[in-house]
Amino acid sequence: MSDKPSRQATTVIAVIHKGTVAMAGDGQVTFNNTILKTRARKVRRLYHDSILAGFSGATADAITLFERFEAKLEEHGGNLARAAVELAKDWRTDRYLRRLEALLLTANREHILLLSGTGDVIEPDDPVAAVGSGGPFALAAARALIRHAPHLTAEEIARTSLEIAASICLYTNAEIAVDTL
Repeated sequence: MSDKPSRQATTVIAVIHKGTVAMAGDGQVTFNNTILKTRARKVRRLYHDSILAGFSGATADAITLFERFEAKLEEHGGNLARAAVELAKDWRTDRYLRRLEALLLTANREHILLLSGTGDVIEPDDPVAAVGSGGPFALAAARALIRHAPHLTAEEIARTSLEIAASICLYTNAEIAVDTL
């Protein structure tokens, strides 16, 4: 087993539902098999509070990516897709950025985009996406809630999905922070 910490040891989910986007993140920070913090904030508002961004991975790397992404948003007038593509290009080609270990989940009221260091900018087919070790659990829960409980709000779907993930994933806790637009 490697001493290198997992870059997936967290859960962040984004949901667009009824004209609202909600992004939620758990609060757990782990290093190998030790919990270091239980109330970390993994979701931020960017570009004049019009875009949400969350991360999975190394915290320092994610902060660097948040700063770079915010600069790209400023440069491109808040255009989420353009800023995401430009950051992904830099992330893939820049020698320093290429070493960063994180995933960014970004969203506005219309789009959810997942960015990776391999140059990927992925818009999911569904109005929901999740990253991190608990991501598949939260994603499945959110899809089921959207389909079978459409009366719920985006915030309720995101929070409930993370609560379900926290009950399954060792690296996800129930200290959930949710932001909405």
